[in-house]
Amino acid sequence: MRTIIKDTTIVTMNDHMEVVKGDILWESKAADGSPGRILQVGGQIQPEPFDQVIDGSGSAVIPGFVQTHIHLCQVLLRNNADDMVLIDWLKKRVWPYEASLDPDSLRTSARLGLAELVLGGTTTLLDMGTVNHTESIVEAIQESGIRAFFGKCQMDYGDEVPKAMLENTAASMKEAIALAERWDGAENGRIRYAFAPRFAVSCTESLMRQIVEAARDLDVYIHTHASETEFENEFTREHHGVSNMAYLESIGICGAKTVLAHGVHVSDEDCELLKRTDTAICHCPSANLKLASGIANIPRYDQYGIRVGLGADGAPCNNNLDAFIEMRLAALLQKPIHGPTAMPAERVLRLATRDGARVLGIDDQVGSLEVGKCADVVMIELDNDPGTNPGGSVYSRIVYAAHRANVRHVFASGNQVVKDRELLTQDVPKMLHEARAAIKTVLGRMEA
Repeated sequence: MRTIIKDTTIVTMNDHMEVVKGDILWESKAADGSPGRILQVGGQIQPEPFDQVIDGSGSAVIPGFVQTHIHLCQVLLRNNADDMVLIDWLKKRVWPYEASLDPDSLRTSARLGLAELVLGGTTTLLDMGTVNHTESIVEAIQESGIRAFFGKCQMDYGDEVPKAMLENTAASMKEAIALAERWDGAENGRIRYAFAPRFAVSCTESLMRQIVEAARDLDVYIHTHASETEFENEFTREHHGVSNMAYLESIGICGAKTVLAHGVHVSDEDCELLKRTDTAICHCPSANLKLASGIANIPRYDQYGIRVGLGADGAPCNNNLDAFIEMRLAALLQKPIHGPTAMPAERVLRLATRDGARVLGIDDQVGSLEVGKCADVVMIELDNDPGTNPGGSVYSRIVYAAHRANVRHVFASGNQVVKDRELLTQDVPKMLHEARAAIKTVLGRMEA
């Protein structure tokens, strides 16, 4: 099946950051399950019997967003864990909530999060799950049709961690390795595994070192939190004598296949080791603001040449999974500190697309609209919304003015998953009913 969007503005995000007028053509996922590919970008493609023709006038077409730090397991807790600092937020709300999840409620949480993400144009994500019932998250990802890296959260240390979350180190590793062996590369590479130790505060050094060894043996990613708050640096200095980043490097966590969420409280020395080890950072501006963690210095990361992606983090600390909100904040937060020219709209859209793909090592597949790449395509309606008019730079319209409601069509690997703002992969009213029932049950378990 071939789909064409005609007479549109194509924001390619290619090496030359070209914006071209005309048509974009791609094919759907092949019969063998391999992803649909982009066939032509720009120009007037001559009429032929296309299977689907979409009028793109008044719209912009961009690559699907790539979010490099998400917690699908936490979505049900949205609006139930507000106005707290990180460590209290974890101990008093998030960990008890995650300990109360069963397979069904976890699956519902993941489905709710994926619905929001896909409707907002996200077609690739890196997810950190919870300790238990990880298969429920994978099932929801399979249904969604989008590309995802996922990992079972691992925790084997902490006096205040609920018993249901505190793991035996060997058992934790056995389960995580089994998940990686089963799922990494599934669905023709659409689903990938990433080991997910929560952070240095809740993982023993033994667990961390075993994760490093297993990740190297299986050639998969590592995804953890790092230097989100100064508390993490205080903890590693007290227990290991060095900063959090230096500790992670010393035990082998850092590297080209590692994504560290947040990276707010870092020194120049930390930046040098991140650059030296080619370790990537995920910037989570909304979560860092809401938990009062601070503001990550993205221009400094850019100066060092460190790979950076963008992510919404979890719904209880955001409370949205909206890439448009993250882009706007990522742009605006730096300007009072570094000046009005810091983080222009063009740079921020790259952060949310091509740079996210670089963080995950898949920029040869996604992150830009180029012939031969996977057809992860998002059409954003601009001319019919008073809030994005009367015109101006297409980058400014998308980053500073647009929002999730402007997303009209979304294609993942060439297959349509959103049509005229309606999700095609789920019965949304049914899913919302299930989510409301599930959170009542989970909150009841937490209070019992």
